[in-house]
Amino acid sequence: MTYPISEIATFIGAQRIGTAATLIDWLLTDSRSLVFPEESLFFAIRTQKNDGHRYVEELYQRGVRAFVVAAAPEHPHPDANYLVVTSPLRALQRLAERHRERFGSLEVVGITGSNGKTIVKEWLYQLLAPERNITRSPRSWNSQIGVPLSVWRLSEATQLGIFEAGISEPGEMSALEAIIQPTIGVLTHMGPAHDENFGSRREKCMEKLRLFRHARALVYDSSDAALAECIQASGFAGELIDSRPYHAWTQPDTSGPHPQAYAGSHTENIATCVAVALYLGLDEATLRQRIAHLEPVAMRLEVKEGLRGCTLITDTCNSDLDSLETALDFMRRRQDSTRRRHTLILSDIKQTGLTLTQLYTRVATLVASYSVDEFVGIGPEVCAGMANVRQRPEATAFHLFTTVDAFLASTLCATMEERVVLVKGARAAHFERIVGALEQRQHQTTLEVNLSALVENLNHYRSFMQPQTKMVCMVKASAYGAGAVEVARTLQQQRVDYLAVAVADEGVELRRAGITANIMVMNPEMGTFPTLFNYNLEPEVYSFALLDALIHDARREGVTNFPIHLKLDTGMHRLGFHPERDVQPLIARLQAQKALLPRSVFTHFVGSDSPDFDAFTLSQWQRFSRAADQLQAAFPYHILRHICNTAAIPRFPDRHADMVRLGLGLYGIAPTPDMQPHLTPVSTLKTTILQIHDVPAGETVGYSRRELLTRDSRIAALPIGYADGLNRHLGCRRGHCLVGGRPAPYVGNICMDVAMIDVTDIPCREGDTAIVFGPQLPPTDLAEAIGTIPYEILTAVAPRVRRHYYVD
Repeated sequence: MTYPISEIATFIGAQRIGTAATLIDWLLTDSRSLVFPEESLFFAIRTQKNDGHRYVEELYQRGVRAFVVAAAPEHPHPDANYLVVTSPLRALQRLAERHRERFGSLEVVGITGSNGKTIVKEWLYQLLAPERNITRSPRSWNSQIGVPLSVWRLSEATQLGIFEAGISEPGEMSALEAIIQPTIGVLTHMGPAHDENFGSRREKCMEKLRLFRHARALVYDSSDAALAECIQASGFAGELIDSRPYHAWTQPDTSGPHPQAYAGSHTENIATCVAVALYLGLDEATLRQRIAHLEPVAMRLEVKEGLRGCTLITDTCNSDLDSLETALDFMRRRQDSTRRRHTLILSDIKQTGLTLTQLYTRVATLVASYSVDEFVGIGPEVCAGMANVRQRPEATAFHLFTTVDAFLASTLCATMEERVVLVKGARAAHFERIVGALEQRQHQTTLEVNLSALVENLNHYRSFMQPQTKMVCMVKASAYGAGAVEVARTLQQQRVDYLAVAVADEGVELRRAGITANIMVMNPEMGTFPTLFNYNLEPEVYSFALLDALIHDARREGVTNFPIHLKLDTGMHRLGFHPERDVQPLIARLQAQKALLPRSVFTHFVGSDSPDFDAFTLSQWQRFSRAADQLQAAFPYHILRHICNTAAIPRFPDRHADMVRLGLGLYGIAPTPDMQPHLTPVSTLKTTILQIHDVPAGETVGYSRRELLTRDSRIAALPIGYADGLNRHLGCRRGHCLVGGRPAPYVGNICMDVAMIDVTDIPCREGDTAIVFGPQLPPTDLAEAIGTIPYEILTAVAPRVRRHYYVD
């Protein structure tokens, strides 16, 4: 849908500065997602940690000419439009409301709840799309910003809307209800998510029910008595549809190709989908057939290492325009300094309501807008559609294949090298075969890294900080085993202020991968100074010997005003200048030269995780503050101060100073038990069962006959050992992994490449997955079992273990 800027100004009640005639197709809230600058309207939204007004001028330089702002610019550009409002966020929501009102008679399903919203939405799409052109929320766009952006996608071709709504605080749902205006409501499972922000679970439920104030029907599960009571108390006047009778539909049909779709917790979700589909008129026979063929919902993009220097970004479950654009944006943000070619491999896109020419013209437009260097279309429809596209982007090479087999047999497949490859296809296209052909075949043991959880953990700690407070994120030791490059890329996208590594080589790896963020080196070595200068890596300086050597090399290299970070020893007694004895000599040494520039001064809390040490923590803060004051008084510019580590960020907000340092908590491991429910472990180490033996009682397992079996046992062998990072002390039943969600203890000594586990009481077979650690089995549990710390468990994962990255 296209709107004149004048009409939008009226819709949102804005004061318009500028007279340029502009047509708006796209709404933008994140400057990093800009694709169509001439047709985009940017909303400069202020959040707790950021302010969109910072990016207005940058976006103007990139071609945007329409902005919604809270304050008129001091020097407006004459060819731009500025719509001045009280709240850009509320203006975005109001615009979405007016857009939704254009489709007053449209059937719209609104979904809320604690769990299952996205799964129900995607399964409803699978069940109903053959007969209807559906507009739905992309992925999990269910927030105060995501909902209006989702509803904006409604068009004249839409025959059914399906939108999620998520809330985290009281008072949020009214705005979302006005935007979605659902005619049919769906309330999924109510769980503990965000309970801490409400007075009670009942209060949260009543807030969610506000979404359905004007709906004519509401689908819910009456087996949840508390939920049913809330619905009654809400005074809902429409038709109530109980999904509980449809639980029987969740019995697996062995004729279906995806029986895993019926896994236990999905019983309620499938029953909900059945109730909605029947209400919307889908006949029972067709519905049963489609239920049997439901595809599991893949809500993540994975990043894998490919052959011949390629990086693979894969989604082999979905192929539609919305998810394609999301994936292209993800690929573009992963650009590296070598500017490797970007290749898109795309399957046929089904059920869009567009002609093939219209559909693939839009695809070609996206390919051009996201600067895709090479397009590979696989399938009869994409071949036919692209053949009719009149204007393909000239900068893109196009290759078309009618089948996957034809592509796999091609020279193109066999010679792809040094590029980023997005493999995007519907499940029916079987693109997993392409991924298998292009992926670097490695060890069966993998470390899965959830980049969405990383961002959630980051934002959790940001919630304790003032907007002006800066953050250093620790990515040393290969980002605590998770892999520094992909983690750093994600953090750079989140605009963290500094990344911190231990040694110069770690910083060089990031620079060569295209990381441009500020990088602090915590343990610089004497022989690495030229590397620091060449790669713009800012060293920690903790001694006069190091300072003098660094000044000497900087002068020899002709370096001036190179930033350094001064470390004080206020009680750790590891590294650092003495806060009383050394400060004045340090000032004199710094003032006598121009090669180095103190950018920050910092120290380490010794025991900020324990109230037992609060008195000592206070003394550290006081010593640090006195020394930092002396240092600041000697220089005319501001020197940043930082002292708070992960544990101190929530405990001592009054000591955040200018900057904080986030380490273990970023990776989802809390320094104190009370914080763990608010974090999600980022890394999951998993492997597969190679072989299962039946071993009789009286036999031993493993080297040195360390463990004698006291009963007939089933012993499984796993392709993971201490060379992969599995600690030997976990052997002989001191630790366990999870098989089928149940604990399977390690039996006997752990070997270099293999570990044995007892699965006597666990139904399993060769090829099944074993979880070594992850959200269900935190590294802290393994650490406690063998008397170590979770840092050691995480950082021990060996380089030969392949890393898979994904976003939810």
